[in-house]
Amino acid sequence: MNYRQLGDTGLRVSEISFGTWAIGGSWGQKDDKESIRGLERAMEAGVNFFDTADVYGGGHAEELLAQATRGREDDIHIATKFCRAGDIHDPATYSEQSVRAYCENSLKRLRRERIDLYQIHCPPLAVLQDGQVFEVLRQLQQEGKIRHFGVSVETVEEGLFCLSVPGVKALQVIFNLFRQKPAEVLFPQAKQAGVGILARLPLASGLLTGKFTESSTFEADDHRSFNANGEQFNVGETFAGLPFDKGVALSRKLAWIAEGRGNMARASMRWILENPNVTCVIPGFKNVRQVEDNLGASGARPFSKEELARLRAFYEQEVHAFIRGAY
Repeated sequence: MNYRQLGDTGLRVSEISFGTWAIGGSWGQKDDKESIRGLERAMEAGVNFFDTADVYGGGHAEELLAQATRGREDDIHIATKFCRAGDIHDPATYSEQSVRAYCENSLKRLRRERIDLYQIHCPPLAVLQDGQVFEVLRQLQQEGKIRHFGVSVETVEEGLFCLSVPGVKALQVIFNLFRQKPAEVLFPQAKQAGVGILARLPLASGLLTGKFTESSTFEADDHRSFNANGEQFNVGETFAGLPFDKGVALSRKLAWIAEGRGNMARASMRWILENPNVTCVIPGFKNVRQVEDNLGASGARPFSKEELARLRAFYEQEVHAFIRGAY
């Protein structure tokens, strides 16, 4: 496993880390025993960083992490998120009372005394600009409840604003072959500011595995069914903001990237890891097989300059215009 510095925090995290949305819920059927086995397999391979949130399965993902990492609290770093258990537009959600309660509840579920990275979970820009929530986070940091804090953002504008906020040490950003915009301005400026980048949804909700067809369907409790067009939350969180059929068609045009790299999923994450401003990629998983497959991205064949240029042109000419929602 290769490790990268998380901004200027002093934390070195595995370049392939894992998100836990899928094992918490909203991704269809899951198996807790298999989820635990997947977490254990990742740690055996050297993964030392996991991302979760208090709303993933109503805190269930945090509980699974507590179970899997028991006794390894000093070696395995956990990032969790807050605010979406409340009304993200209500200022009261970001009050000291509310944030402290969110934090304490996550600490209990994680069975930890301190959260390594505590992130605001995709709040509106106005909340960030108000600044109240950052004051609360600084207080929790001083008390030793959290080690560092950051923000999971939906747009480049939000990310750029966060870079101006003292104490922000990490940004979590949707970044994949279908969502290349953050690499243009946000990533270089984050690097200069000493802020780490966590690349989420690296496979565009599975589109970049190449396994879907236009007739593919998803379970009713899977966000790829109930949020395909942004019905419940930001449309960019599902299929990178692309209409499903269009995303499937575009993924077929990318099938060539798998050659010599195992498969499309590994190739897609290999492309992300080749950006020097990315700290780590955080794919999801629901079983050991998916964990092992994702781990293979580190050893996949690098892309040539010509291939990188081809992928950039593909995004600009065939993808960009079809992405829905602000980003």
